[in-house]
Amino acid sequence: MDSTTAEGFSQEQFLEACAELQQSAPAGADWQLLVETLGISIYRLLDQKTGLYEYKVFGVLEDCPPDLFTKVYMDLEYRRKWDQFVKELYEEECDDKTVVYWEVKYPFPMANRDYVYMRERRDLDVEGRKVFVVLAQSTSVSYFAEKQGVIRVKKYKQSLAIESDGKKGSKVFMYYFDNPGGQIPSWLINWAAKNGVPNFLKDLVKACQAYPKKH
Repeated sequence: MDSTTAEGFSQEQFLEACAELQQSAPAGADWQLLVETLGISIYRLLDQKTGLYEYKVFGVLEDCPPDLFTKVYMDLEYRRKWDQFVKELYEEECDDKTVVYWEVKYPFPMANRDYVYMRERRDLDVEGRKVFVVLAQSTSVSYFAEKQGVIRVKKYKQSLAIESDGKKGSKVFMYYFDNPGGQIPSWLINWAAKNGVPNFLKDLVKACQAYPKKH
């Protein structure tokens, strides 16, 4: 995703996420299986220079069709209601581009983190299959000044690809990387990877099931 331009993401980046969706595990021997739970497998890859991990998630979410999953994932106003870790989350038009501001609650006594990022959704037809892809990457705009007591996450990348599992659910691929800055205990990093992602996806499925009643 490093080739992202000020205008947005390239078609190649969307197709790369689609290609990952066809796999059941990452290519390359250095990816480590971290956890398998609730139909989801999470892998991580250590960056030797920074000591930080990249993550890839593969799996199926039952009873949550891909068009609904994508709609709920993109709905920031609704996410403020169901995601307990959201402190602030909204979009603004800045420098002729749509930018998302997101502040995440961290457990006491650690400082909250906030993100400023671009995101884009494209619905692709890949050999007759409908694939929904959402890409996100951190950006910098003067409109969002850093807050005292909150640590700005300046390196953040995420990609999400979703298609039907052939039944009533969604086949999902997710890539995730961020550099949260500051001193975060390794136990919290491990907990967040092993539990945070599955819990987020589980909550997202619940939010999907409640969505039609609210909208």
